[in-house]
Amino acid sequence: MTVGTNSSRGDADAAPAAGERFRAEPESRPESGSRPESASGSGARTRLPAPASGEPSAEGTAAPHGAGPEAGIDPDDLPDGLVVADAAGRVICFNRAAARMTAIDPAGALGTRIDRALPLEDLEGRRWWALTDPYGGLATRRGQPERNLLLPGGREVLVSARYVRTHPTGPLRRLVVTLRGTEARRRTERSHAELIATVAHELRSPLTSVKGFTATLLAKWERFTDDQKRLMLETVDADANRVTRLITELLDISRIDSGRLEVRRQPIDVATAVGRHVQALTANGQAPERFLVSVSRPLPDLWADPDKIDQILGNLLENAVRHGEGTVTIDVSPHEKGTAVTVSDEGPGIPEESMGRVFTRFWRGSKRGGTGLGLYIVKGIVEAHGGTITVGRGPGGGAEFRFILPVSAPAYLTQ
Repeated sequence: MTVGTNSSRGDADAAPAAGERFRAEPESRPESGSRPESASGSGARTRLPAPASGEPSAEGTAAPHGAGPEAGIDPDDLPDGLVVADAAGRVICFNRAAARMTAIDPAGALGTRIDRALPLEDLEGRRWWALTDPYGGLATRRGQPERNLLLPGGREVLVSARYVRTHPTGPLRRLVVTLRGTEARRRTERSHAELIATVAHELRSPLTSVKGFTATLLAKWERFTDDQKRLMLETVDADANRVTRLITELLDISRIDSGRLEVRRQPIDVATAVGRHVQALTANGQAPERFLVSVSRPLPDLWADPDKIDQILGNLLENAVRHGEGTVTIDVSPHEKGTAVTVSDEGPGIPEESMGRVFTRFWRGSKRGGTGLGLYIVKGIVEAHGGTITVGRGPGGGAEFRFILPVSAPAYLTQ
């Protein structure tokens, strides 16, 4: 069905009288077979044509020259729910998405007062239209920000409203309401809850160990030998480092999600950084022959954040050692876009169906511990440097991670 907007004269005739309040009161419905002036047809489809040249648009500005009915927008093409009421508060548009979200028949809603066609309550059970009073409230208001409201039956929906006036403080000419589902917000909330639960679980174990060893040492210091004390303190130190790492991961995730991850670029030698990490792993008990480092020189000059690059290399090498098998190969070579670093192993690798989820939160390649946040952070750090990271299958059959850092320099050197 095609529904047009009221003419300027029709809007003026239908506008509420001065001081009239918008009340959710029963009103007479159009007689069977008749429709309001703003509606025609069966009500199966709705369409809002673009305003003619010079006529105020929904934003209160003149439409561009050449706009006409042929440039109209079909509300049913919109991904969000759209409900529009005229100057008298009667629904003139109720698109397909709104019908799907609310389970309300558009044919029955058209021509009905919006408070009856779209009954909404806030989370405390109060009637939203009576609270907001779009037609009788302050004339300076331009709309309502998005908020959670309840439909009949208790289903939640995100609702926002725009008040279209004839002039900034004039009477309401049109009320435009958009509806969105809460699924995306629920997924985000669940993700945050999972993050909190994961971090709390990972913190509990080292903190319990720290508390137990320190309490034992304080209570029975004289009973232990120096070697026993050293072992306990080394354990406490290791667990404290673990707690620090978890807190750092949590802060990094927060910065990545908000786009506030700072990169302090300095000239660095990636090959030297790789060698330093391999030495640290061998000092912690890994066999030196398990690592094969290949460096192709000359490498382009690289400006990057040394701490962040250490975080990337540490995570990728630790994953290769913990989850992979055989020789861990680290290849550093020049690339047309900068410097490429590849870390591969000879383990079982990552299943093809899982490769698309490797860099998401909480993904774990095995049950050998970890928070499942490391690769998510690695991807965020690489992208903060303007680089890319990919995962695939290495020559030895194991997992292969490859990140490319572009040639860059601090801003003060490029100005």
